[in-house]
Amino acid sequence: MGQHPSRRTEIDLEALPPPPFCAPSRYSPHRFDKNSVSMAEGLPGDVHNAPPNCLSSDTEFTDKASERDFRRPSIYSTIDAVPQLDFYANSLAGRNRRKRPSLDILRRSFEVRLINNTTPAGPPSVSIPTEYSIKQETEAWILIAWAPIKPPVRFGWVLGVQVRCMLNIWGVILFLRLSWITSQAGILLTWLIILMSVVVTSITALSVSAISTNGRVISGGAYFVISRTLGPEMGGPIGMVFSFANALACALNTVGFAEVVRDLLKEYNATIVDDINDVRIIGVITVTMLLLISFAGMEWEAKTQLLFFLVLMVSFANYIVGTVIPAPVEKQAVGFFSYRSEIFLANLLPDWRGPDGSFFSMFAIFFPSAIGILAGVNISGDLKDPASAIPKGTLTAIFGTTISYLVISATAASCVVRDASGNLNDSLPANFSEPCEGLGCKLGWNFTYCEESHNCSYGLANSFKILSLASGFGHLITAGVFAASLSSALAFLVSAPKVFQCLCRDNIYPYIGFFGKGYGKNDEPYRAYLLCYIIAVAFISIAELNFIAALISNFFLCSYALINFSCFHASIMNSPGWRPSFRFYNKWTALFGATVSVVLMFLLTWWAALVTFCIIFFLLGYVTYSKPELNWGSSVQAGTYNMALSYSVSLSGVEDHVKNFRPQCLVLTGPPNLRPALVDLVGAFTKNVSLMICGDILLEEERYVLRNADSLVKWLNKRKVRSFYAPCTGNSLREGVRQLLQSSGLGKLKPNTLFLGFKANWRECDSEKLEDYVNTIHDTFDCNHGVCILRMMDGLDVSEELECEVNPGFEPEDNMEQDQSPKDQQENVPEEQKRTVFQNKQGKKTIDVYWISDDGGLTLLVPYLLTRRRRWRQCKVRVFIVGHQYNMEEDRKEMISLLKRFRLDVHDVIVMTDSEKPPNPKNLERFEDTIAPFRLRDAQHPDVSLQQLKKDCPWKISDKELEALRLKSERKVHLNEIIRRNSQNSALVLVSLPVPQTDCPGALYMAWLDVLTSGLHCPTVLIRGNQQNVLTFYCQ
Repeated sequence: MGQHPSRRTEIDLEALPPPPFCAPSRYSPHRFDKNSVSMAEGLPGDVHNAPPNCLSSDTEFTDKASERDFRRPSIYSTIDAVPQLDFYANSLAGRNRRKRPSLDILRRSFEVRLINNTTPAGPPSVSIPTEYSIKQETEAWILIAWAPIKPPVRFGWVLGVQVRCMLNIWGVILFLRLSWITSQAGILLTWLIILMSVVVTSITALSVSAISTNGRVISGGAYFVISRTLGPEMGGPIGMVFSFANALACALNTVGFAEVVRDLLKEYNATIVDDINDVRIIGVITVTMLLLISFAGMEWEAKTQLLFFLVLMVSFANYIVGTVIPAPVEKQAVGFFSYRSEIFLANLLPDWRGPDGSFFSMFAIFFPSAIGILAGVNISGDLKDPASAIPKGTLTAIFGTTISYLVISATAASCVVRDASGNLNDSLPANFSEPCEGLGCKLGWNFTYCEESHNCSYGLANSFKILSLASGFGHLITAGVFAASLSSALAFLVSAPKVFQCLCRDNIYPYIGFFGKGYGKNDEPYRAYLLCYIIAVAFISIAELNFIAALISNFFLCSYALINFSCFHASIMNSPGWRPSFRFYNKWTALFGATVSVVLMFLLTWWAALVTFCIIFFLLGYVTYSKPELNWGSSVQAGTYNMALSYSVSLSGVEDHVKNFRPQCLVLTGPPNLRPALVDLVGAFTKNVSLMICGDILLEEERYVLRNADSLVKWLNKRKVRSFYAPCTGNSLREGVRQLLQSSGLGKLKPNTLFLGFKANWRECDSEKLEDYVNTIHDTFDCNHGVCILRMMDGLDVSEELECEVNPGFEPEDNMEQDQSPKDQQENVPEEQKRTVFQNKQGKKTIDVYWISDDGGLTLLVPYLLTRRRRWRQCKVRVFIVGHQYNMEEDRKEMISLLKRFRLDVHDVIVMTDSEKPPNPKNLERFEDTIAPFRLRDAQHPDVSLQQLKKDCPWKISDKELEALRLKSERKVHLNEIIRRNSQNSALVLVSLPVPQTDCPGALYMAWLDVLTSGLHCPTVLIRGNQQNVLTFYCQ
C-alpha cells in the first residue's frame, strides 16, 4: 500500500495508450491550460507557466495528429487502442515511441482499473498499474510535451528543390558552351541533344519521385533512395561514389568560376602569378568562402542560393532584351545581327568542325549540364515534405530549364552567324558590285577571307562569349556565369557531406563513422564538410581536371541507372510494400532509362565507364563479403521471396528422381548454440547442397522459456551455416519430432533424414525418456525417413561450458531485474562461437565407412559430400564390408566395381572376414553389466506372468528376449572391437545403424547403439537410409 510496485509484475506501460496530456480530446469542448491539469500537482513550476502549445515531434506529423487524444480507447475494450499514426512511426524526436497494446495484454481476462492505492489481484506474472505509476508516466509526458524545442529549418518544394535544381542545371555550359554546340550541331540536332538529355533526366526524375513517395525519405539523397530500395549491397557503393562525385563536381565548378575570373583579370592586364597558379589561388579562396557559408547553416545557404537565382533571372532577362535591340555596327562586325531569318536557316543544320566535331562529342560536352536534377533529393532531410517536394520541384525544374536551353540555343543561332572577323573594314558599301559568297554578304559584311583561311575569331563557331555579345549589358552575363558556377559549387559542397553523413551512419564501410556526427538543430555534418573541402582543394590544386570530369559524368550516369533500375525492380517484384503515391511513372520507362544511362556511359567515355564499374564492383564485393546487419526491406528481398515461392511451387509438380536426391536434414539441435558440433557436421555436407533445419522442441517444463529465434538465426549466420531454425512445443521428444517431421519444410523442400545426437545419459534417465528416444527412431522410419545419430567422446551439449563462462560473482541488482521487460527476459544467446573439431582442417586422415547393411546408398553419399568441402578434401575414404575368407578378393573387386559405377572416389575397400567371431570375453562381460539394470529377471518372479512384467516395464529385457537376441548382441560387441582396432585415429567413422525391431526392448537397442560407438576418440555417426536408392549409375 502506497509503495511503488515492482516493474517485474507490471503490464508494459509503453504498450498501453499514453496519457491524455499532450492535447485534449478533439470531441471535448475543454481547452488545455495550466489550471486544468489536475494530476500535475508537485511538478516544477515552469510546467504550469509554460506556453500552451504542444509541439509536434516530427514535421511529417501534422498538428492534427498532435491534438489527438491518444488515450481514447476502442469500443471493444478500454485497453484496446484506436488506430493512431504514432503506432506506425519508427521514432519520434523528443519523446518515446508509443506502442499499441500487445496481444498478450489484450488477451488477459481483465481490464485496467485505477483504484486508490490498491492493486487488484491478478496473475503472478502481470499486475495492474496503480494510480501512482500512471501519475509518474503522466508527469513525464507533461514535461516532454511542454519542453521548449526549437524546430530545425525546413524548406518547401520551391526553395528546397526547384530553385536548387535549376541552379545546378544552369551551369557554365549554358553561358559558355551552348552557343558553340549549336554552331557545330545546328539548331535541330542541338534540340535533339537537349531533348535526349531531358529524356534521361526526366525518366530518372519520375523514378526518384516514385521512390521518394513510397515512404518517408530522410537525408541521404540518391544513396538513401538506392540503398533503401536495392539494399546495402548496391546502395553502399553508389553512396561512396556519389559522395565523391559531388565533391569533385564542387571542385570543377569552382575551377570554372576561377578561370572566368582569371580571364577577366587578363583583360585588364592583372595577373597574380601565372595562368595555372591564378586558377589555384582563386579556386581555393572561393571554395573556402563557400565552406564558411555552409558552416553558417542551411538557412544562410538557402538565402545565398536565392540571391544567385535572382542574379541568373536578371542575366536571362538582360540576354532576351539584348537580342531584340537592333545591332550596332560594332556588334555586327563580330557576328551579331539581331533576329534574321537568313541566320536562322543557315544555322538550322550541322556544320561539324575539328577532330571532336560529331554528334556524340557534342552530347558528351552538353550532358554534364543535366546532372543537377538530384540537388533537391540530396538535401531530402531538410525538406518539410520530401514526398511532395521532390516530384514537384524536380519536374518543374527540368521543365523550366529545358525551355531555357531550347530558347537560348534557338535565339543565339537566329542572331549570330557562325564566322565573323570582328574587323569593321569588312563591311560592304551600298554600291558594292564584286562577287561575294557566304551569309555575311547578304547581311552587308564580307567574312569570306577569314572563313576560307579558318582564322575567324568571332561568331558562334569561334567565340564562347556569345551570350555576352547578344545581351543588353555584357557584365550581367558575367554575373550570371559567376552565379551559375558558384551556386552549383555550393550545392555540390552541401550535397556531398549530406549524402556521406547518411552513408557513415549506416556503418556499411569501416573507419568512416567519424564523419557521420551531426551538429545543431539541422544536424549539420561539419566533419563531412571539412572532408569535402579537403577533397575539393586537392583537385583544385591539380588544375587539370579533364580526366576527373569524364569520371564525374560517368558517376552521375551510374547513379541515374541505379535509380531507374531501383524503380523498375521495386515495381516488377509486386511487393505489397511498394505503394508510391506518385503515379506518373512506368516500370518499363524506368528500365529504358537505366539501359540508356549505361549505354551513354560507354558512348561518352568508354574508359571512364570501365573505371566506374571497376570501382562499383570493388565496393560491392566488400559489402557482399562483410554482410552488414542492415534490413531495409529492399526490393531484392522481395525478389528473393518471389523467386523462392515460384520455384517452390513449380518444384512441387516435379517427380523425385534418384539423380537429384539430396540429404535434407532435420537436425534435433535444441538451441543450435548449445550443440555446435551437430550443427557443424550437418552444415558441412548440406551447405549449398540441400536443406538443413535445426529443430528445437520445447518440452512442457520449457514451454514458458522464450527462445530468441532471431538471435539463434544470427548465430547460425555468423557461423556461416545455411540452416533454418524451427522451434515447436511438445509434451515429449517423440511428440515434438512427430510435429516437426509432419510440418517442417515446404513442398519438395521437406526433410528426408533425421539427424540427432546420441543419448549419452540413457542409463540414468527416466524410463519414459528412454522409451521416448527409441520410439522417435521408430516413428522416423515409419515416416520413410533416414536416421543419423552422432556420438562424440566429450558429448554434444556445451551448455555447462557456456554457464561456466558467466562470472558467478556478478549478481544483478534487484532494480535491474525489475526493469527487464518480458522481451528482455528471453533466453540469452551468447555471441561467442564455440569451436568444434568439425571446424578444423582434417588433414590427411581417413573417413571410415562400415557399410554393414545396404540402405540405398546414404551411408556412402554423406562422406562423398563431406570430401567436397575444403576442410575434408584431403581425407581418404575407406569402405569396410562384411565378407568371408574364402572369397574375400572377389567381394572386394565386386565392391570396387560398384563404387566406380557410382563415381565415388574411394581410397580403399577392406573386407572384414572376422565379423562373425565371438567377442572378447571382457568386452562381452562389460556389455552384460551395462544391460543388467534393465533386465526383468522373470525367472526370479515365478508368481507374476511375463506379460504383466512387460506391461509394467516394456523397455526392460526378459530372459527369453536376451537369449533370442544374444547372437546379435555379440556381433555388435565384436564389431566395436573391429572399429576400435582400425579407426581409432580417423577423422570420422560412419557405421550402418541397426534398424530397431518391434520385438526388441528399448533398453537393449540403446545398449547396442552404445556398444557400437563406445571407446572411440573420433566422432562416430550411426547412419541408415530409408532403404530406397539414393545413388545410381544410370543416366536417366
